[in-house]
Amino acid sequence: MREVPQWEFDFYTLSLPRGHDFGDEQAIAAWCGANGRSCGIVTSGNTANTFGITVMRRRLDSVWSIVRKEIGFLSIDTAVAAMKPDLDDNLPAAPIQPGSPARPPLFDIGEREPSEIFRLLATRERTPAAWALNQLYLALPKPDRNWVSDCQTMNFHTRLWEAHLLASFREQGLLVEQPFESPDFRIENALGYEAWVEAVTANPPVPYNHVNAPFADVPTEREEVFFGNASLRFAKTIGNKLRRGYDSLPHVSGKLFILAIADFHASGSMLWSREGLLGYLMGLGANVAKIDGEMQAVPFYRKTLLGPTQFSAGLFANDSHAELSAIIFSNACSIAKLNRVAISGGGAPAGYRYTRRGKFFDRKPGALEGIPFCLDITSDEYRGLWPHGYEPWTAEIEVFHNPFALHPVSFDLMPEAQHWFFENNEWQCISVFEKSILWSQTLITDMDKPAPTLQAWLNSRKLSREDQVEQ
Repeated sequence: MREVPQWEFDFYTLSLPRGHDFGDEQAIAAWCGANGRSCGIVTSGNTANTFGITVMRRRLDSVWSIVRKEIGFLSIDTAVAAMKPDLDDNLPAAPIQPGSPARPPLFDIGEREPSEIFRLLATRERTPAAWALNQLYLALPKPDRNWVSDCQTMNFHTRLWEAHLLASFREQGLLVEQPFESPDFRIENALGYEAWVEAVTANPPVPYNHVNAPFADVPTEREEVFFGNASLRFAKTIGNKLRRGYDSLPHVSGKLFILAIADFHASGSMLWSREGLLGYLMGLGANVAKIDGEMQAVPFYRKTLLGPTQFSAGLFANDSHAELSAIIFSNACSIAKLNRVAISGGGAPAGYRYTRRGKFFDRKPGALEGIPFCLDITSDEYRGLWPHGYEPWTAEIEVFHNPFALHPVSFDLMPEAQHWFFENNEWQCISVFEKSILWSQTLITDMDKPAPTLQAWLNSRKLSREDQVEQ
């Protein structure tokens, strides 16, 4: 047996119905067999001075299955001794229960021609990302029957976003189920507070190859930033989903309905499109002006987006879509995110350096710019940004609350997300993490190259042709 480090154990527990939430018990340590097909968890009761065990074993299709649960052990040592036979490498795989279809292997291509972005997972520097995505796929309660083929080919980002959401939900201790074909998830916290979540991606009007594509032009005019093409893509994507009437389905009616959206509408758009979502949802933008000798943000409003369609702005400015409780958003759904979570916990493959650079959200009143940073993601300084000791899945997740929702979202449903809500006649933001990242890039370099520095980045803002940059 080997003791499992916390970050790896946290990956495996994403396969449990409530993820990291063990209820009245607290997970204190875990062990695996040498072949990795079994995992034993020791838990401690909150009231009695006793210990419990939970043993998981891989099924024939590698999905984790709980094969033993027991409580009442008087010490950690006796608990470990009790579960040791269940971690024997000679034990057979757990059976697949009748009615539960076997999960096809994520990396079995067969006769398919995989997309270039899926092929990236086969590169050595992205081995942690490939491993992480496979763990999340195996953790899904009931993935769509086309999940693997979609992920391998032209719908990679859609499936990646679903995996990212699952990880974030269960990281926060939510019960995650997929009892119906749509919406994608039913989530519930320990208090019984539930919601239905449909995942969607903002896609390009004309498909493009995401691998090594030159970045799209970044808008410079403030109106274009908040109400231009990015905002329009969000509006059309969200509008298409709302017209499907998910809130009227029998199992959703009368309950919270949430749309979760990630942006892939243009190459590099994750770096700047967030403001377009704010403009569409709030009908609100911001200019910069000198007031009383200081540069300050000056809000401005629009009722329509730019362009000939005159698409309405301000989805959350009135009660026209009160059936929508909230929008979940992340600008970090990427292979780089998969890499960072695994690497910040367990270390990088030999020979590569992984650097994340971007801007932190500046929480000072009236702040106009983020705070630049450039950090090695294996460093103690980077890991110390979060109480987990490694990068959490929820770090960039934002929840935009609809002020007119028939069924408002409680902050307790997703306690580790960043929340935007309308109060005292203004939009406000709260976050459990001291550091929130507005946008970032992840740079992969060879170890024999000099380490990137914040000052060098600020001075040049340029990359060599050999650098690998991911959002």
